Amino acid sequence: MVFFVGAGSGAPDLITVRGVARLKTADVVIYAGSLVNPELLSYGKPGCEIYNSAEMTLEQVLEVIKAAEKVGKMTVRLHTGDPCLYGAVREQMDVLDALGIAYESVPGVSSFCGAAAALNAEYTLPSVSQSVIITRMAGRTPVPDRESIRSLAAHGCTMVIFLSSSMTEELQEELIHGGFTTDTPAAIVYKATWPDEKTFRCTVGTLHQTMAENNIRNTALILVGDFLGSDYERSKLYDPSFTTAFREGTGS
Repeated sequence: MVFFVGAGSGAPDLITVRGVARLKTADVVIYAGSLVNPELLSYGKPGCEIYNSAEMTLEQVLEVIKAAEKVGKMTVRLHTGDPCLYGAVREQMDVLDALGIAYESVPGVSSFCGAAAALNAEYTLPSVSQSVIITRMAGRTPVPDRESIRSLAAHGCTMVIFLSSSMTEELQEELIHGGFTTDTPAAIVYKATWPDEKTFRCTVGTLHQTMAENNIRNTALILVGDFLGSDYERSKLYDPSFTTAFREGTGS
């Protein structure tokens, strides 16, 4: 059996209870060493085999899994954040399906949640934005043309941009050409929830400058939108005049 486990955004106590339980019983752990906090490996049992997938190809990862399956060992494939976001899990699952190897996914806390927590921010503010676009700049991994930063920025809603810290000059231009003004609020969260986490508030127009001045080149999320501002409407859910299934509103 293989478990794809979300390691969380960085802090070792932000992995789920279920994720810890799987780690404690794993015979083999293959972890994304470039991003997963190695402290999480301490949850493993004595004698557990540990592999760092940052040094491996997909084929090598699969060979380890197949070897473990042959002798009845349980494998945890430990991915950063939640495996469903930029986790390259589908290509692993498809091969396991073809081989008849059972697997299960265990969700994790994504870094985009950790970034919001670091800023004490809410992505979906009434009257500001009720949608969140999670995306990335095109780099060595291409992005479909219809999902370019410029085209997505035209929606004007909250944006969370992964894997783009080394391309902020181009990113800034694309955001502006897409419709964001230079004074639209933005924020940079470096290593969300890790001990060395850093946050920087800026604007779309000062995004690249802020990154450069603080020497941030990787492992950062870039957040863009008016949710980072101060203007919004109160939620209807807790408005005294609003009737819900659980209470009668005052109607005034």
